[in-house]
Amino acid sequence: MTSTEIGRAQVVNAADELFYARGIQAVGMDELRTAAGISLKRMYSLFPSKTAIVAEVLRGRTQQWNDGIHAEAAAYESPREKLLSIFDFLDHWFREDNFRGCAFINSFGELGATMPEVAEAAQQHKRNFIDYVTELAVEAGCEPTVGLQIALLAEGAQTTAAITESPESAAAAQAAVKVLLGMPHSTS
Repeated sequence: MTSTEIGRAQVVNAADELFYARGIQAVGMDELRTAAGISLKRMYSLFPSKTAIVAEVLRGRTQQWNDGIHAEAAAYESPREKLLSIFDFLDHWFREDNFRGCAFINSFGELGATMPEVAEAAQQHKRNFIDYVTELAVEAGCEPTVGLQIALLAEGAQTTAAITESPESAAAAQAAVKVLLGMPHSTS
């Protein structure tokens, strides 16, 4: 890695941690510089603005999300099992000590109206997830609308788990997905 790549990674990693824990607006550039371990001048040479840093953090979050969802799905063959695996991924994530909900929902709520880059990143991330879920639903023999319904269950589980601190939201949403897919489900 070049020194530029290392510096950018330091800033993005520090920003991701701070923004996710406290919100984007609550973190000042000086605090971010300190957490990244670089000078303010160096940070601005790597990123022209806080907006550029936020955009890069959200790109990284998209990659993390996609990698996690696809890694969980890779253990399964059928589209139905892959759909259910989304909620296994969510269950693991919801149980992490630093879980604070979806970074896209959080950042959109905080800055979506005033920072078009945040709105665009969040909208694209959510559209891509809906497309992925819809593709699996269609492969499973369902109508395309079932894909949106399943994606909405995943989104609702994320928000509920974050606000109520209830990781079991993933299992409840997964049980609803089984109903949508016409699969047997337990009530226990």
